[in-house]
Amino acid sequence: MLGVDQAVSALLEQARPLVQAEAVPLTGALGRILAEDIVAAIDVPPADNSAMDGYAFQHDDWPGEAAALPLSLRIPAGIDPEPLPAGTAARIFTGAHIPPGADTVVMQEHCTASARDVVIGRCPDRGANIRPRGQDITAGDRVMRAGRRFDAQGLGLLASLGLAEVPAYRRLRVAVISNGSELIEPGEIAAAGQIYNSNRYMLAGLLGDWGFEVQDMGIAPDEPAAIGELLQSAASAADVIVSSGGVSVGEEDHIKNVVADLGAIDLWKVAIKPGKPFAFGRVSETPFIGLPGNPSSVLVTALIMARPYLFACQGRDDGRVIPVKKVAKFALAGSPRQTYLRAKSTPDGVECHPRQSSGVLMSAVWGDGLVVQAPGQDIEKGEEIDFLPYAFLA
Repeated sequence: MLGVDQAVSALLEQARPLVQAEAVPLTGALGRILAEDIVAAIDVPPADNSAMDGYAFQHDDWPGEAAALPLSLRIPAGIDPEPLPAGTAARIFTGAHIPPGADTVVMQEHCTASARDVVIGRCPDRGANIRPRGQDITAGDRVMRAGRRFDAQGLGLLASLGLAEVPAYRRLRVAVISNGSELIEPGEIAAAGQIYNSNRYMLAGLLGDWGFEVQDMGIAPDEPAAIGELLQSAASAADVIVSSGGVSVGEEDHIKNVVADLGAIDLWKVAIKPGKPFAFGRVSETPFIGLPGNPSSVLVTALIMARPYLFACQGRDDGRVIPVKKVAKFALAGSPRQTYLRAKSTPDGVECHPRQSSGVLMSAVWGDGLVVQAPGQDIEKGEEIDFLPYAFLA
């Protein structure tokens, strides 16, 4: 079996962007992936401007704290001001452009003004309270690299450059298949031997949060012919196929063998706990990811194994994340496989849920992340450990 890092590296070696770039309105770009570097065409701000409401003047013209400067201009934001006559001051407001001839702004709280003149009681340093042209961005700066996911602050930045649309990758289409004749949908009446299909909703939720377009292919029964038909339909409908269940060694675990018949299985079994029977291959030319069937195994392998590969296929550049260091509030013997423990961070450390069975999903809802336990690592109470918050895996 490959170790987790080896397996993820093997997946990423085969990953490539599977989607094309398109022009997207800025209003619809949230959550999309930037396809090209963005280089600023303008300075931001485009001109020197006032950082506050006050009075603009030439520093050398200050007559002293007892004398007044006549007011010659009133400059609100949004106009192109005339030059400031020598020996005068201008009433100016936050964001307004500094007139030629002025080099300093004094805040209004330090002034006594009438309709005709202003007394500057406390003269600031030359250049005070002026935001210079290009303070934020200079024309020619690369402000955003390809592969970044658009968030609210990124959209604001691009809007400040006057961009109405951006080059973004089409959303990756991911087909989801739930494997198992025992599965029924929520809302149905469960007969003896049947269980509700939780993996379908968990996977669709994860994939949707990651910005992908989910193609729900439904439930595949434990019949090779039916599985083959569903896989071929999924291969035609999506860029990547993700299934849950049917990849272990049981007599009713058919999906791995069907995938091999329709294409190839390139990777099977990873030294990860939970989730050892992870599979990767292709159906014809469509990449296939086979996750185990137990809910916590699905969650862990989706977050740790599938996520970085899918991000790379989407053109996103931040699929691999670095854990943070936390103090363990528990002790636990090591395992030969790299283990991911459902856990909860607290102000003074990390608690581990007492039930870590791969069939237990309540532990994931109870916690807010995963403790990463290296192969053979014995965790002692009070020592530093690696912790991956779920928020890092969004």
